[in-house]
Amino acid sequence: MPELSPSVPERPGRGGMLTDRFGRVATDLRVSLTDRCNLRCTYCMPEEGLAWMPQEQQLTDGEVGRLLRIAVEQLGVTEVRFTGGEPLIRRGLLGIVAAAAELRPRPRLSITTNGIGLERLARPLRDAGLDRVNVSLDTLSPARFQQLTHRDRHADVLKGLAGAAEAGLTPVKINTVLMRGINDDEAPALLQFALDHGYELRFIEQMPLDAQHKWDRHEMVTAAAILQSLEPYGLLPDPVSRGTAPAETWLVPGYVDAAGNPARVGVIGSVTRPFCGDCDRTRLTADGQVRNCLFATGESDLRGLVRGDASDERVADAWRAAMWGKKAGHGIDDPSFLQPVRPMSAIGG
Repeated sequence: MPELSPSVPERPGRGGMLTDRFGRVATDLRVSLTDRCNLRCTYCMPEEGLAWMPQEQQLTDGEVGRLLRIAVEQLGVTEVRFTGGEPLIRRGLLGIVAAAAELRPRPRLSITTNGIGLERLARPLRDAGLDRVNVSLDTLSPARFQQLTHRDRHADVLKGLAGAAEAGLTPVKINTVLMRGINDDEAPALLQFALDHGYELRFIEQMPLDAQHKWDRHEMVTAAAILQSLEPYGLLPDPVSRGTAPAETWLVPGYVDAAGNPARVGVIGSVTRPFCGDCDRTRLTADGQVRNCLFATGESDLRGLVRGDASDERVADAWRAAMWGKKAGHGIDDPSFLQPVRPMSAIGG
């Protein structure tokens, strides 16, 4: 990642967008709706689960809606991704999506889910205004799925993928994390599955965000290793610039997606091929904390302002100040790097 140097004034201006000291502008908001999950993926949390957030600490549906409105109307957010934990288990999900779809200018709306329950919810979510989905799927083997997640729900995920495609939540994207000695032999099969069904596959390097703090860089399956395993497909560089998207994409010769466009496969090399210099994301946790980076060690409280009857302008200014402090990069390669205290399930993907 190229070095970034501060390129804007020493303090964020009032009335502006979510700009940081390095000139990056956050327009993509990731909103965690819950820290709870109905799976126990080994790279995220222990089999027995975690101590969940008390209900009273979680933002209400109305509070989420208000913060979304401020983000879109005052701060220039154009994309909203609902995450978790597992966002499909949030009781007020459909109402939250519908309220977001009514905002003007209307943001693009998506959700990252493990797919359990998606078969039933795909059409209602589409009707509420959701545009598309990302579904996590790390294996095509039901037995291996149970080993990875400690739950026998593989068939439900496949049904969720099919339901999303049928409902028009396209492009349906699959997120896959490969782990050495567990599922790192499945990259070609997973790509073929995605190609056969018209889904878009994204491989994601495993990141140091597990609750157990057992992540080991030397055991991580790298972007380079993933691409090497896909060499039989003769992947070609994607001529379309990825812009601020986290995935580097390649064309798969001989295949098209569900819309008839050239099929693509992506690799998100968060660790070995960081894209921090182009990052346009801001994150809101389920308890109303702004995180200016997935790996940030600090947070800024918006829930207290919302519950303290602060004006929209004051909340917006606090959000701007939070993003102003964003670092140039995540610093995983720095000897002083500290893994965030919160695991991915509590931060939001």
